[in-house]
Amino acid sequence: MLVRIIGLGPGDPALLTIGSLDALRSIGRAVLLLAPPEMVKYLKTHRVEIVNRETEDAELIVRGSREHVERFVADLKEADIALGVLGNPMSDFAGLPILLHALERRGAKTQIVPGMPHATLSAALNMPLVPLPPSSAHHTWDELVEIMARLRLSCPWDREQTHRTLIPYLIEEAYEVVEAIEYNNEAGLCEELGDLLLQIVFHSQLATETGRFSVADVIDALSNKMIRRHPHVFGDAVIEDVDAQWKNWEQLKAQEATGKARASRLDGIPRALGALQRGQRMQEKAARVGFDWPGPKEVIDKLSEELGELAAARRQRQDDPRVREELGDVFFTLVNLTRALGIDAETAMREANEKFYRRFSFMERHATRQGRDLTEMSLDELEELWQLAKIEAA
Repeated sequence: MLVRIIGLGPGDPALLTIGSLDALRSIGRAVLLLAPPEMVKYLKTHRVEIVNRETEDAELIVRGSREHVERFVADLKEADIALGVLGNPMSDFAGLPILLHALERRGAKTQIVPGMPHATLSAALNMPLVPLPPSSAHHTWDELVEIMARLRLSCPWDREQTHRTLIPYLIEEAYEVVEAIEYNNEAGLCEELGDLLLQIVFHSQLATETGRFSVADVIDALSNKMIRRHPHVFGDAVIEDVDAQWKNWEQLKAQEATGKARASRLDGIPRALGALQRGQRMQEKAARVGFDWPGPKEVIDKLSEELGELAAARRQRQDDPRVREELGDVFFTLVNLTRALGIDAETAMREANEKFYRRFSFMERHATRQGRDLTEMSLDELEELWQLAKIEAA
């Protein structure tokens, strides 16, 4: 016997997630606890047989009365059935632990399908139960989740979004956080962190609507991971230094389900990372097993070797594919050098880009003040202006 415990959301059929509806229809028979008449009618039109409109003790079952839960389980037939409860079973069903234990003793298999939690109950458009405070008021975490739910219901743009369409915004917001940090913009950092947090809440809301997971699951997964990976903080393990912590971190990650599924230690580094950043992350992981250069001197020697191979490839043919390959090796070795010097390659490159931007912009402004354009200047004049920019716009 399979008992599928399914979240019905706030009770409005418009807020029933696709995942919950699919889970109810796949079994076809359901007991509903405290579901309003419109929900019952809606499910019947979707070919779900309602075995019981409500049990007499539905409220006591939801509240977690052991006596009533045990009686409910004992009365179940030996056939697969769905149990629909308001909200999200994992957060809004106090009787869930008692029910799961009772079903286990009976030998039944169980599945839990989350629904929209009561934190977003007031997202219903017609009768919001918790009015949003004015824009000048302080807001809670629950209100942020509710705001996102309302946006999904009533904003045309938000309704059209998917996990995939949000990717560019997620990346952009992360870079804006980095920019605020690098420019020491504290007020901007606060705002940009909020924009990045919105992306997390947005993706979580999309998953909630299809019954996959909720923002509560995201928080639980993160918290459990941090506790599991820091036994020296939350347990009795002893770690002497940062190097020992890294080794322990890698060992713990390898024991997790995602770690066991990886064919290589280098798996898990996103391919979408910038090339410099991904190269440095791969080198760091390789170094943790001892595959590394002794120090910067050896890396510099390797860099000279790679430059020699690049020059040799260019002498053969300028358009030889080996030229690009050898140039890639030069970049990869440079990343190794930055790591050996304790420098982040991506940060160093961003700072070099900004320095060039300052100096070139100075050249443009200086030329404009003289009533000239850079395109009109000779190479010697441009070089002279560049040397001035190095002094004035360092």
